[in-house]
Amino acid sequence: MADLILLKQRLFEAEAALHRLMTGELEVTVSVGGFGATTYNQASADKLSAYVAKLKNDIAKREGGLRRGPILMRF
Repeated sequence: MADLILLKQRLFEAEAALHRLMTGELEVTVSVGGFGATTYNQASADKLSAYVAKLKNDIAKREGGLRRGPILMRF
């Protein structure tokens, strides 16, 4: 459960940073857990968007929201 809370906190921070970046700040810094921080600028907005998507995916997996659909075979 603590991991899920940590992922949600990181997602909140990353989405806030993406918002600030898209609304005109030149650089934003996002804390990456206990590993320090990463600074993003306009040129790396795609990387920050990918990070947000990865966090959403990880949260959905932990909450049981992502499931693989049935595999249908036709002959």
